[in-house]
This record gives sequence, C-alpha cells and structure tokens, in this order.
Amino acid sequence: MKSVYLIARREALSILRSPQGFIIAALYLALVGLDFNLRVLGGGAKYSADVLTGFFHELSGFTMFFSVFISMGLIAKERETGTFPLLLSSPVKDFEIILGKFFGAYLFLMLLTLVTVYMPLLVMVNGKVSWGHVCAGYLGVLLLGSAVLAIGTFCSSMTRSQIVAVFLTLGIGMPLVLFWLLGRFADKPLNDIFAYLAIHNIHFAPFKAGKVHLRDIVYYFSVTAFFLFAATRTLESRRWR
Repeated sequence: MKSVYLIARREALSILRSPQGFIIAALYLALVGLDFNLRVLGGGAKYSADVLTGFFHELSGFTMFFSVFISMGLIAKERETGTFPLLLSSPVKDFEIILGKFFGAYLFLMLLTLVTVYMPLLVMVNGKVSWGHVCAGYLGVLLLGSAVLAIGTFCSSMTRSQIVAVFLTLGIGMPLVLFWLLGRFADKPLNDIFAYLAIHNIHFAPFKAGKVHLRDIVYYFSVTAFFLFAATRTLESRRWR
C-alpha cells in the first residue's frame, strides 16, 4: 500500500497548495461559521444538545456540497492537463490510483471538517456539551463525506471535464438525498427500500443526535466501497481504449 500512501500524500498536498483548494477551504469555513451564528445559535434560547444537533445537521449539508467540488478534479484534471497517460504508465495498479486519489481528497475534507470543532466548543461557554455527542456527530459527517467523495471520484473517472464531473456527481447524489421523499409516498416494500437508500435522512439522523448505529456505518462504508469499485472498473476500461 506504499503506492496508495504516496499518491494520497501527493493529492492532498496538491489540493492544499492549489488556488482551488484555498477557495474551497475559505468558502467552506466562512459559510459554516456564518450559518452557525445565524441559524444554529439564532432563534432564542436553546438546549446545548439541540444546538449540537442543529450544528451537525447544517454541517452535513455543507460537507456534502463541498465534497462534490473537492472530488471533481481527482481524475478529470489529470486528463485536462495531459498527465493522465503518465499516471497510467506508472508502475501502480488502477485500484491504487483510485484509493490514493480518494484518500488524498478525504484527508483534505477531514482537515476542513475538524477545523470547525471550535464551534461545538463555543457551546461550552454557556452550556454543557457531551463529548460523545460531538464525536458521534463528526463521525457521521465524515462518513457522509466519504460516501459523496466516492461518488465524485467515480464521476471524475468518467470524464475529462471537471464541470461535467460536478453535474454527474449532482445527478447521482441528489436522487440519493431525495429518496426519502419517494419513500413517503411509495407503498411497501418500496417505501422501506427508498428510505434505506437515502444517503442523508435516516442514516445520518442518529449521528447528529449523538447516537451511533452499526447499520448506518455499514451503509456509508457500502456506498463508499461500491463507487470506488465502480471508479476502478471505469479506469480499467479506459486504460485499454
């Protein structure tokens, strides 16, 4: 797995040093901070647990949205800049390329997400914070982010345009988010199937409330593994064209 580590480190440093990475980081932290002050803390007196639940709900939305833009150039940018043939000719396997790219982007997302930890800490000034609630909330956000990043990695492997990769990721991600709506109007057993497939509703709700369920962890790992596998197969098919 040394190749995966080297690719991941190169990708993470590339994102951190790029203007695109600075813009994403600045917008992410600015919007999360503004939303925390206006929406999460606003609206009158609240219990600390309710503030944390609202914070993680809002943070999950920003994390999903920005994960789309973090992942858009993982493979597509290599094609745009003409470095893709060099990547394919290197002595690494296709799954190592995909995993390295994914983990590099995931490390960047993890750093951005964990920087926001000062916001739950601010709640401690006038209230009590359960560290179990904080850890569960961040675990859920990072699992959700990994699933969206994997979808973005797959879409980025399908095209040479980063803009197209964004729209493809949104085209897959939005239905996954909205499946819970279909579940409300469908009959059994389709309603249970749609509800389970929804990437945010029932699977993220326990995390933002400070609870961790194994079924939700398995779901996010399954989505991540499926789309990384699909990205690997896409890369393999394009190698032989």
